[in-house]
Amino acid sequence: MRNALVIIQMVISVVIVAAILLQAKGTGFGTNFSGGSSYLTRRGLEKIVFNGTIGLVVIWGAISIALLFPIK
Repeated sequence: MRNALVIIQMVISVVIVAAILLQAKGTGFGTNFSGGSSYLTRRGLEKIVFNGTIGLVVIWGAISIALLFPIK
């Protein structure tokens, strides 16, 4: 059981890193021509990725806390 949690935590870690890299500010095509003001609100897929990242971090934290206590 403990090994499964560690593996799940590692997979979630990689997904979190990828999700954070997808959220780089100012890299969108529209910000090149609009002066950079178009990224102030999150819409569509960007909002889903943002909220998903928060959810993954919460799950990762819960698994981390669960791994602190020995499973009998």
